[in-house]
Amino acid sequence: MGGHPGMGGRGGGGPVDNKEFYECLGVPQDVDEKALKKAYRKLALKHHPDRGGDETMFKKISVAYEILSDPEKREIYDKRGKEGLEGGGGGGGADDLFSMFFGGQGGGGGRGRSSGPPKGKTVQHQISVSLEDMYKGKMMKISVNRQRIKVPEGVSKSQAISTCTTCNGRGAVLRVVRMGPMIQQMQSACDKCDGTGKITARGVRSVKEKKILELHIEKGSKTGTKIKFDGESDEHPGKLPGDIQFILKEKTHDTFKRRNADLLLQKKITLVEALTGVEFVLTHLDGREIVIKTSPGKVIKPNEVMTIDGEGMPFMGNPFTKGKLYILFTVEFPKKSFSDAQVRVLKSVLPPAPEKDEIMNEEEVQEAELEEFGSVEALESAFGKSGEGSGRGDAYDSDEEGAGGRGGGGVQCANQ
Repeated sequence: MGGHPGMGGRGGGGPVDNKEFYECLGVPQDVDEKALKKAYRKLALKHHPDRGGDETMFKKISVAYEILSDPEKREIYDKRGKEGLEGGGGGGGADDLFSMFFGGQGGGGGRGRSSGPPKGKTVQHQISVSLEDMYKGKMMKISVNRQRIKVPEGVSKSQAISTCTTCNGRGAVLRVVRMGPMIQQMQSACDKCDGTGKITARGVRSVKEKKILELHIEKGSKTGTKIKFDGESDEHPGKLPGDIQFILKEKTHDTFKRRNADLLLQKKITLVEALTGVEFVLTHLDGREIVIKTSPGKVIKPNEVMTIDGEGMPFMGNPFTKGKLYILFTVEFPKKSFSDAQVRVLKSVLPPAPEKDEIMNEEEVQEAELEEFGSVEALESAFGKSGEGSGRGDAYDSDEEGAGGRGGGGVQCANQ
């Protein structure tokens, strides 16, 4: 007498548990193949260990899908539960199920590899983004070419890719080799599946397709920010599609320099502006025009820095909070000398020059005339160079290198 799913059991002795796999995937017992696959794919992407998911849960849904997607195994499970899949034997439990379907060693032993279909590689692309777009945020449309699996009409992907029965999905088989009186077991790649563990049905092929992805550049993004699209990369037989990851790179800006959420602007001003005050219009990254001016009577020193709170970059994830805008002032001095009349005017309005230092012994005085040198950058590169390469220590090192030809011998040893 035929048993109803959920009734009948091992030897017809009572009810069996044939709901666990359906509940694991969140589908009803009369689910069709398309809905079953959709539910599995959604859960597999969520719980895959490569994406930080729960490995135990991923294994459970992988086993459930492996059984329910196979018509023969599903029929056995509906009638007899997990015990029926175990072949009527006692014990074993879930470990034996994993071993049976994913190439383990059976008998509750360890599995040779993780269960479930593996995930394809993540493909990375670098995208250059302007500082304006990182400030304001932007939606970019990007076209990607990817590989997808196409199957003949009337054949589903679950039917098109099946586990190799010769190697039980392991991709390798044990062969017995007889060498005279000795018998040796050797492992080699499975000939039937070419070591992949999967059999591809006739007519299944890989094709290139184009897809448009919408890439949201978040306000405050910076170089190194990663944006990932799950399952949008290449698809290979027997594998979940990999991910596509875009890595942002900030373009160099003509006006601003950036560090995290702060912006730096170098502003060149004249000596008159430095002494009497500065007022200028700044066009910001979002197109706003900001009037920037110093307080009355403020004298700006060369290389002095001023700040404006809240006019830097937005904080990523909190765009209503912004960093600081730093302004570095460089003073451009007049290139021509002043006339005597101009000097008298300047002396009348500027603080007086300090008095000359008193000379104690005029007979021993030595005059030294200043020479033009250059900028701060030139000072940094030249300061400390005087006397470089001379001195007792250097001469001693030079003698050591020349003594007995030992310097050359060291080079030869390094090359050997």
